[in-house]
Parts: sequence; C-alpha cells; structure tokens
Amino acid sequence: MIQNFINGLYEFHFLQNALITAIMIGIVSGAVGCFIILRGMSLMGDAISHAVLPGVALSYLLGINFFIGAIFFGLLSSVVITFIKNNSTIKGDTAIGITFSSFLALGVILIGVANSSTDLFHILFGNILAVQDLDKWLTLGVSTLVLALILLFFKELLITSFDPTMAKAIGMNVSFYHYLLMILLTLVSVTAMQSVGTILIVALLITPAATAYLYTNSLKRMMILSSTLGAISSVLGLFIGYSFNIAAGSSIVLTSAVLFVGGFLTSPKQDFIRKWIKKSDNQT
Repeated sequence: MIQNFINGLYEFHFLQNALITAIMIGIVSGAVGCFIILRGMSLMGDAISHAVLPGVALSYLLGINFFIGAIFFGLLSSVVITFIKNNSTIKGDTAIGITFSSFLALGVILIGVANSSTDLFHILFGNILAVQDLDKWLTLGVSTLVLALILLFFKELLITSFDPTMAKAIGMNVSFYHYLLMILLTLVSVTAMQSVGTILIVALLITPAATAYLYTNSLKRMMILSSTLGAISSVLGLFIGYSFNIAAGSSIVLTSAVLFVGGFLTSPKQDFIRKWIKKSDNQT
C-alpha cells in the first residue's frame, strides 16, 4: 500500500496537490490551535468553522471564489459573538451557541437555494483529493500569511493569551489581538475546509494542539510539536483515505485522535501508565 501511495504521488497530479495542501493545513492548524487552547476558545473555533458555511453557499450563488464569502462570514460571526458578549448579560458560550446555530441554519437554506449539493457536500465533509491548482496556491498563500502574522505578533499574542489583565495594564490593545486571532482562525477554517470540511475543522484545530499541550509548558515548543503532529496526521490520514478509498478528511481527524490517545497515555504530565501500574501494585 505504501508503494502504491508513493507511485501515485509520482503519477497523479491531484494526489500531489492533496499532499502539499494537507501538510500546509496541518501545520497552520496546529499553530493557531495552540492559541485557541490556551485562551479556552475551543467553542469559538467550532462556531467560526460552522459560520463560514453561508459564505461558501453565497459565493456559489454569486459565482465568486468561496474564500471571499467564507472569510467575510467567519469574521462577521466573531464580531457578532464578541458584541453580544460585551454588550449584554449573556455569557460567551450562549452567544456562541446562538450565533453559530443561526449562521449554520442560514447556510443550510442557502445550500438549497444554490442547488449545487455536490460541491457543497465537499465543503461540509471535505474532499482533499479534489483540490485544484488554484486552491492549492491559495492555501499555501493564506497559510504563509497566517504563520507570518503569528511570528510577527508572537510576543503580543503570548502575553494577551496568558495574562490579558496585565497586557491591558501595560497599555497593550487586547481587543486588537483578540480580533487578530479571530482573523487567523477564520483564515485557517476556510483553508481547512478542503481537507476535513466545515464539520470537522475544529478537530484539526484542537486535537494536535491538545496533544502537544500534554508534553510541554513552553508555547514555542507546543506550537512546533502541534504543527508537526498536524502535518503527520494529515499525511497519514491522506494515505489511509487514498489506500482504502475512504473519506480522507475523516481519516485525518481520526489519525489525529489516535495520536492524542497515545499522548494521553504516555505524556509526562498525565503519567497515566505509571499511575495505573502503581495502583495495580497497591491492589495486589
């Protein structure tokens, strides 16, 4: 099977596109996911990944690239959620639930209006083997931009993630970096649609970062490890999906979940196996 996959990479251009796209998405998702984990914003990631759906459907209706509509609605959802949370007594998780369910419902309606269920099905569940050259280059460009912004504002994102109160006290614009992260999250969600679809984007954002968190307390090392795990999950998932003719996006997510289980059982922070052995010895 491995040889068939390697031969396929030499022979088929679509598989080359899929591999390059999968690796880039795995890397950038792992990097952004670290900040999502540290800020406790997993629900926000879920909300934005679903909120881009009406933008995708509207893009098909207007005949424009789906990146444009998806990014607009992703950013709009983050603004709406933040506005509701900051200007009412409603808590953040409630605002997220209301917003993302409303946007998702709107997306479902627009899917029916667009009458293009095949393409939109791929947006919902991913179809990385159908990535075209234009999509590949867009993904590479967006991913490079996201990583460059993370490197440029790493110190600010680090401080505002760990201690926003101190960041505000020393004069940092905490709101600006919050919205910057929302922009990065939206960009990643849009690019990841091609590999895992809007339904499973949050898994690719959260799982590698959560696995990396089990092994280190350093944000830099966490980001490197998370991006590496994201890339590995993407390559292995693509290999499994191609070799067994199953959904590559779901394979990527399940591979990432398996790596998390391995990390949960073996990481020094959890020390699960040693505790289990010690407990067994005490019982005997």
